[in-house]
Amino acid sequence: MTNGTRRAAPDLARNRLRGESLGRFDSTVMAVAGTAPAYSIAGTTATLVGAVGIAGPAALLYCGIPMLGIAFAFSYLTRIDVNAGASYSWVARALHPALGFISGWALVVSALIFMVIGSLPAGTATLSLFSASAANNTTATLVVGAVWFLVMLALVGVGVRITAHAQWIMTGVEVGILIVFGLVALVRSGHVAHFSWHWLAPGAFHGAGGFAAGALIAAFYYWGWDVTCNLSEETKRAWRTTGPSGLVGVLLSLGLFELYTIVINMNLTPGQINDNAADVLTALGNAVWSGPGGKIMVVAVMLSTVATLETTLIQVSRSLFAMGRDHTLPRALGRVHPGRQTPLIALGVVGVISLALFVASNEIGSLGTIMGDAFSAIGLQICVYYSLAAVAVIVAYRKVLFKSAGNLVFIGLWPALGALFMAWVFVKSLPALSTETRVIGLGALALGVIPLVWFWRKGSSYYQLERLDASLSTLLTEDAAEHDGILAAAARAGAPDDVLATDL
Repeated sequence: MTNGTRRAAPDLARNRLRGESLGRFDSTVMAVAGTAPAYSIAGTTATLVGAVGIAGPAALLYCGIPMLGIAFAFSYLTRIDVNAGASYSWVARALHPALGFISGWALVVSALIFMVIGSLPAGTATLSLFSASAANNTTATLVVGAVWFLVMLALVGVGVRITAHAQWIMTGVEVGILIVFGLVALVRSGHVAHFSWHWLAPGAFHGAGGFAAGALIAAFYYWGWDVTCNLSEETKRAWRTTGPSGLVGVLLSLGLFELYTIVINMNLTPGQINDNAADVLTALGNAVWSGPGGKIMVVAVMLSTVATLETTLIQVSRSLFAMGRDHTLPRALGRVHPGRQTPLIALGVVGVISLALFVASNEIGSLGTIMGDAFSAIGLQICVYYSLAAVAVIVAYRKVLFKSAGNLVFIGLWPALGALFMAWVFVKSLPALSTETRVIGLGALALGVIPLVWFWRKGSSYYQLERLDASLSTLLTEDAAEHDGILAAAARAGAPDDVLATDL
């Protein structure tokens, strides 16, 4: 067991998520599905090009390096605190409970906003299979997207094992299509331009402000791999499994994002990208292979969007579950279905709020307006909770950072780079953002102060947590059977199962 971690009262200890449900392969698939490569490319490229022009490959590369530092932070924090709330728990115990709540709240509001913009490409792709004019109708797109959302909501409610099996199929087909089609498009001569190393150079940006704007959008591209950590309470040997799975998700996504931003520069003009803002990937498919290419990309976008809706629902529902369990939000959110062991009340709340946002978004305007503002707003929120988690790992491991060069690099310096980068992007990009984007991004975060103060005053035990200190964690044997036995005994006792698996 680790140092003094709190756990809810005995009745809540029995109200647990279904443990030991996911393996390493499941976790890796979830990480890749969470980043939603096809969806991110299809729906975000127009916004990225609008911010940095042809420097999209550079923005994603230079954001990907510090993002790996964030992934290392999540990996090492999971080793000492297995919690469905992930950064919500880690930041609270390493830094301060108020910061922990804001970290969890940032994830929740970003996920809720994403429900709208995540469903738009699903609606567009589905309608484009039947009618091009219908695919350009905002209302029709929102309605079909809402239907997809409800289907995924029901699937997540059924149970995490069924959800994982569905992800095998959707993500496997999506990634297979992207790799094969991307390589074919790369070796063919570009219709617009030939490959240039300048697209990857730091000088491709228009100053620091231009780079910050691109990095803010790039953060959204990568967002989602950390769903593995929110699933840690339901994952076998989570202290070893979730971290590497997240790293694989970031690395695979980085490769696909680089490949496709380069291919898009080669085959589409800025005008074509802007005209197809809601689904640039299908436009690329038609440019490379007129007719069949577009249809293939439609399939990839549909699968990717559905897959990422599913992982985002998992992520937000597990975060709300952890907050309800700790009574930093209403306790009802911390309850699970007795048979399926899924947080159905939290899922229901997410469904109601998301449908309300679907209706509200129909009043905003075009798909490009909705998605452009939301991408940047979510980017701000991502910067908040990623940077806090990166600082948390340094504080939690501060007493062992200098025990080895590996500790210093992977637990100290690289996460520090990630934290500083995210903080810099947040501050530098704010002046250039529209009023609407700042209101969505910062206003949603500010709303979190209300439940924070309310439940703090009501005496939630979350606000009296013991500090997270890796040096006080019991170093367990490498014998997996013994380790699993200790965890099983802890689970039966309703005790915390956050343990450190390997020597530092």
